[in-house]
Amino acid sequence: MSGSGSPEIATDATGLKVTIVAGHWHEEIANGLLAGAHRALAAAGADVTEIRVPGSFELPVASKAALDAGADAVVALGVIIRGGTPHFEYVSDAATSGLTQVSILTGKPVGFGVLTLDDEQQGLDRAGLEGSKEDKGEEAANAAIATAVLLRQIRGA
Repeated sequence: MSGSGSPEIATDATGLKVTIVAGHWHEEIANGLLAGAHRALAAAGADVTEIRVPGSFELPVASKAALDAGADAVVALGVIIRGGTPHFEYVSDAATSGLTQVSILTGKPVGFGVLTLDDEQQGLDRAGLEGSKEDKGEEAANAAIATAVLLRQIRGA
């Protein structure tokens, strides 16, 4: 499993405004990711807003809007499952490249919780659901707030 060796990240996010931007596709997996992100952000004391977008392709534009509107960090959650056409590659690349650009352009962190999967079972294994081996929603949220706190320290705020 790819989660082997993942770090334990615990951050005090008190005072941080974090927006979770989540796609609707593959609802069971997406909702598991969303629940994991909410758990992590609540435990860290972040001020959380949630917005939903149709799918992973829309994550970058909504994430940038949230950061431009004052969020300190975004947690981007999506599920892309390989099919029989090149569509998987296009959407995966657009979401990944787009979210990277958003983070660089805004100077704010985007926790990357976009699952790119060969099949549904891989998503169920990573969604933080009962019986899941990993919780990628929680991991993405923890990465976003840890980076936001680090950036504040670097900038002396």
